[in-house]
Amino acid sequence: MKILVSISRILVGILFIISGLIKLNDPLGFSYKLQEYFSPDVLNIPFLEPYALIISVLVVVFEVVLGVFLIIGYKPKFTVWSLLAMIVFFTFLTFYSAYFDKVKDCGCFGDALKLTPWESFTKDVVLLVLILILFVGVKHIKPVFSNLQTTILALLSFIFSFWLAYHVLMHLPVVDFRAYKIGNNILEGMSIPENAAKPVVEYYWKFKVNGEEKIITTNGSYPDVAGDFVSVDTKVIDEGYKPPVVDFSIESSDGDDLTQQFLSEENLIIVVAYNLETMEKEGAKKLKTMSDAALKKGYKVIGLTASAEDVKQKTKKQYQLNFDFYLCDEKALKTIVRSNPGILELDKGTIKQKVHWNDIDELKL
Repeated sequence: MKILVSISRILVGILFIISGLIKLNDPLGFSYKLQEYFSPDVLNIPFLEPYALIISVLVVVFEVVLGVFLIIGYKPKFTVWSLLAMIVFFTFLTFYSAYFDKVKDCGCFGDALKLTPWESFTKDVVLLVLILILFVGVKHIKPVFSNLQTTILALLSFIFSFWLAYHVLMHLPVVDFRAYKIGNNILEGMSIPENAAKPVVEYYWKFKVNGEEKIITTNGSYPDVAGDFVSVDTKVIDEGYKPPVVDFSIESSDGDDLTQQFLSEENLIIVVAYNLETMEKEGAKKLKTMSDAALKKGYKVIGLTASAEDVKQKTKKQYQLNFDFYLCDEKALKTIVRSNPGILELDKGTIKQKVHWNDIDELKL
């Protein structure tokens, strides 16, 4: 039992630390995932949506700290009970998402590793088994260091976790796992290779034949049936190849697609503000100086937002901005940069620079 507990302790501790650090690298991204869970279509607890970021930070800090506690053997009973409560909750959440097909990605490992709902649930079940082993054999979890050293390490894990969360929220994630990281080309990320796997979809055709309902399955072709058509349902068996960049487009107020035009520009500055009404005021005040400098250096400057036209014009007038805002999908904008506003420099679709509004002065023009 002692050996089994030791193995479980190492595996659970390391997994919680890795999973927590990946999410701690991008707590804003995890908060978006929590908002998805809190929405009326999933858990139907929308009153928690405004607190998603606070909950996100607390959950991921607790996750990292519990992993450290387990590895160093700090307060074993508290640690194991906390791990058990956390994994029971997440096992329920991933099962609910998988069974009812509500959330496509649990966000367990942020953007570093995408898991399907059933993969997430399976992972949580394995963790639940390992934590139950720890629960039964908690007496075998002993501190690795002296009491003073263990307490200091536990305290340092708290301090480091909260510092990292604050740092990435005030700047940008330390490691960018998304398709819009510096060096990536957006146009290439949107393209689908010729030999890419195609989606596999099954069609379930319902007919009434001789007074009885009959269902015929095809890959999309209309079945040759001597009967009256009733309805058709579809099921995605394999999604096939999905490009890294989805839902990205640049549209004018008239609905014209300007994506290709702007992504062909050699020197382009994009101001990303998914919601102009909630845009950080201190960041908005810095945009005029930045855009003036960029225009003098020969850059083309545009803004991307999901806000309505009247809000665009109001914002432009309020902050005396000398560039226009174009329409883009809100989810895509939240993915591009974890800052509202955030600034990108593009060269023919390739991302050269990306900065948080706090770091506008570091933008090299």
